[in-house]
Amino acid sequence: MRATLPTPHLQSFPSPPPLSFKPSLAFPETRRKSLSTNFVPKGASSPSFARLPLRVRASSQAASATEAAKSTALPSQMKAWVYGEYGGVDVLKIDEKVGVPEVKEDQVLIKVVAAALNPVDAKRRQGKFKATDSPLPTVPGYDVAGVVVKVGSQVKELKEGDEVYGNINEKALEGPKQFGSLAEYTAVEEKLVALKPKNLDFAQAAGLPLAIETAYEGLERTGFSAGKSILVLNGAGGVGSLVIQLAKQVFGASKVAATSSTGKLELLKSLGADLAIDYTKENFEDLEEKFDVVFDAIGQCDKAVKAIKEGGSVVALTGAVTPPGFRFVVTSNGEVLKKLNPYLESGKVKPVVDPKGPFPFAQVAEAFSYIETNRAVGKVVIHPIP
Repeated sequence: MRATLPTPHLQSFPSPPPLSFKPSLAFPETRRKSLSTNFVPKGASSPSFARLPLRVRASSQAASATEAAKSTALPSQMKAWVYGEYGGVDVLKIDEKVGVPEVKEDQVLIKVVAAALNPVDAKRRQGKFKATDSPLPTVPGYDVAGVVVKVGSQVKELKEGDEVYGNINEKALEGPKQFGSLAEYTAVEEKLVALKPKNLDFAQAAGLPLAIETAYEGLERTGFSAGKSILVLNGAGGVGSLVIQLAKQVFGASKVAATSSTGKLELLKSLGADLAIDYTKENFEDLEEKFDVVFDAIGQCDKAVKAIKEGGSVVALTGAVTPPGFRFVVTSNGEVLKKLNPYLESGKVKPVVDPKGPFPFAQVAEAFSYIETNRAVGKVVIHPIP
């Protein structure tokens, strides 16, 4: 039997005001001629990339990161994780001499404090959408939380010293940035980021953007609204854990059911699931009760379509799609983060960071291996980043 995983501590907060929801590369074009090969396999030692110091949490973490970003002159080079060819985890290397990105007119330069991995990071590295990917070599990473250290001439709201978070790639599969968030610095359009919720530390915030945007957009696309019921497949995952919370706290679901393995059932309940289904013991598609929406975050669309009411919807994030199920690719949008910030700051919606993490920057390869087991709880976060 699997060990029971720790569940988040829940606090009561005042409810936020109701919200109304309405349905480039920054680096030089020249490619680096060579990649450094100082990546240290698991179990090996390295004087340059020894285990990083214990992370500082919460308000002290934010203050130290912000002050450091303000007081440090911008370097011309930085450390970053890089791969120069598609393949397994072994293609990942640390390069200490990657150029710090230039900032376009509508972009901000962020000193990265924390980043997070998503399944799309692994699929991209494996070359699953190489036809629409940006040129190699690639610095991976979509999710970021950090401090603005430089702003472009057309930036309207953000300023140096602002603590922000976001998904740096507007279209996940169409030309994602060649140089992502698994680096000391990253450049991103102002419209794709938002101010970090004040009550969250950088590690918590880094795990949110792509997953919460996917959860929110998927619910919107199904026409989900107050009084409807929903079944979430893989409710303990990065997206699923947020679908449960958004459906209940933001959209006003009448009932939320979710699936997980035995050891994660209590987590589902703590997030707001009314019905926690152990997929190792029962088949959700055989339940007598049917749902208005099934949010398939695991790849079981063929079964999911059997669990909906007549006229219901199934959104599938991965795997084969069975009608009337549909798939979409998330669009990064800082406005969505701004709309959801009151729910995050009130504690109505909580980030879920996998208890094995955060992983230090030197262990990005191990973090990739872990997320590819499909056993992560919530988000796999990288923190601290030098």
